[in-house]
Amino acid sequence: MTESKFNIDRQALESLLTENFFFAPSFSIYGGVAGLYDYGPTGTALQQNLINMWRQHFIIEEDMLEVDCSIMTLSEVLKTSGHVDKFADWMCKDTKTGEIFRADHLVEGVLEARLEGDAIARKMAGVVISDAGAADAADKASSAKKDKKKKKGGAVVATKLEDAVVDEYKNILAQIDNYDGKGLGELITRFDIRNPATGNEVTQPVEFNLMFESNIGPTGQLKGYLRPETAQGQFLNFSRLLEFNNGKMPFASAMVGRSFRNEISPRQGLLRVREFTMAEIEHYVDPLNKDHPRFEEVADIKLSLLPGSVQLEGSTEVVQMTIRDAVAQGVIDNKTLGYFMGRIHLYLMAIGIKHELLRFRQHLQNEMAHYACDCWDAEIKSSYGWIECVGCADRSAYDLTVHSNRTNKKMCVSENLPEPLVYEKLVCEVNSKVFGPRLRRAAKPVQEHLEGMAPADLAAVKEAMDAAGKATVVLKGTAADGEYEVTPDMVTIENRTIVEKSREYTPNVIEPSFGIGRILYSLIEHSYSVRAGDEQRAVLSFKPAVAPFKCLILPLSGNASFRQPVQDVARRLRTSGVPARIDNASSASIGRRYARNDEIGIPFAVTVDFDTVKDGSVTLRERDSTKQIRASVDEVVRLVKDLVSGSTTWEETMKKYPVFETAASE
Repeated sequence: MTESKFNIDRQALESLLTENFFFAPSFSIYGGVAGLYDYGPTGTALQQNLINMWRQHFIIEEDMLEVDCSIMTLSEVLKTSGHVDKFADWMCKDTKTGEIFRADHLVEGVLEARLEGDAIARKMAGVVISDAGAADAADKASSAKKDKKKKKGGAVVATKLEDAVVDEYKNILAQIDNYDGKGLGELITRFDIRNPATGNEVTQPVEFNLMFESNIGPTGQLKGYLRPETAQGQFLNFSRLLEFNNGKMPFASAMVGRSFRNEISPRQGLLRVREFTMAEIEHYVDPLNKDHPRFEEVADIKLSLLPGSVQLEGSTEVVQMTIRDAVAQGVIDNKTLGYFMGRIHLYLMAIGIKHELLRFRQHLQNEMAHYACDCWDAEIKSSYGWIECVGCADRSAYDLTVHSNRTNKKMCVSENLPEPLVYEKLVCEVNSKVFGPRLRRAAKPVQEHLEGMAPADLAAVKEAMDAAGKATVVLKGTAADGEYEVTPDMVTIENRTIVEKSREYTPNVIEPSFGIGRILYSLIEHSYSVRAGDEQRAVLSFKPAVAPFKCLILPLSGNASFRQPVQDVARRLRTSGVPARIDNASSASIGRRYARNDEIGIPFAVTVDFDTVKDGSVTLRERDSTKQIRASVDEVVRLVKDLVSGSTTWEETMKKYPVFETAASE
């Protein structure tokens, strides 16, 4: 698989999407706002179908607990979760115009443009380009003059680079997500990265928090944020969910909803926006047993993996590996994480993402979220390159632990052990009659410190008291910081036999997180094509299950006798649960009407003609093959319903019905 971008005529596709109102910039008659979009009828229906399939694939099939939590989130919640301090990107500015860039995207765009320029220069000089990705980039960049849109890395200039520089650029790009602000600043200085549009220098990167801040209530004293993810609401309701699930583990909660991120420089349409729909799963699992009961169902699926170790070598070559082998070899951390990566793969295949344009990339250590111990992104290749569309992270016990500590509310699981666990443990017991009066206000913090000590540290306190008759305890980060002396009459530290009949633990969380808008746009690109021999006839080949409308109904002409049959067919399809659209603009030819509805991805078309009036039969056309059959209205309604539900296929239908040849031109 090469590293070139998925090559389509993006300008033609964007024109199609605009004309058919899939989506459009919000507030456009007021000039619009970057990163905010409104979905039209086709885009809304497409998004809802993706969500419906997601709910079926995950929530229903996996028996998950679906919730719907508040968008407005208390500042204290997000402070505890780490988002207030750590949910940020690196930003830099044009030193003269003040134009703002996300630093890693600026570096990436400029270096990619230089590599494309190098590939063009080598091609012009007759140098054979061995790297398929570079060759592809040269072809694409050399024809870029047809595309009037500004490239994010600036205009591509045919300039040959030294081989060592090419290799260094590729190595940097392979691990661009691993650079922090200091590292990005060094790259900007070292490679003279400037604003591509003006040529001006840019500032050193600074952190910019991505959350939208707000106030709750009229006083303005209660601070809040629009949620940056749906996860926190699920975590805060963990105890209720566990109780609803009768205390049984493992289990999962799930939620679909809006999230908000104040992106530094939103661009690339739906791929980087400020308001978007997420679908997130929080799967709670025993930290000592991260196996999954359904692992065998996905174990032999072969994934295209890009492990962190490969990226650190400066390579982006994927490794083809079964999930079973990846878990066994430690490439994927555990079976539950591997199971959900398999389920993500199956979902993306089911909606129509192309297998060869999907890979799973492991996060590098520096880009890992503050809560994650392992994370993989399902990345889909589009005309913009590889785009992260689904994250699958092992969040460990981070979220439940920090919220529990902050609120003093237990967020844990208690399970009876099959057999009592008997072991020896060093235990500290306080003599309150002496301990309290002697330490006074420091008594409680010192007691909590002693009781929370690691076994080795507690043993050291015991040894000091046994040897010298006293020990010094040092408190830091408390309201009573300082040194305190404890003596044998204040505390008793000794080994005791502990018998445990139950076990209490804080679950770890495996989190698949889906960006619905990114998946939707990637699917549109993967479904887009033009008819052979006619580049003006575009087609969106959506699978019937995700298509915005399932069936087109159109009269052959404007003859009045067709009106009632058209309405009858539409009513019968709609009452059968099949979204149907009528195109009765009879001034256009039948072929033209087929073509304009192919552009919005309608898979089937029913045509009412003069034979319908005579014998009640209609034609049924399939979008991709353009082949037709003829049957009664009853048969066609049943067929369309079965085709949309997946109970049958067009290939099976063609075996049962002869092809109907029509004189009407396509």
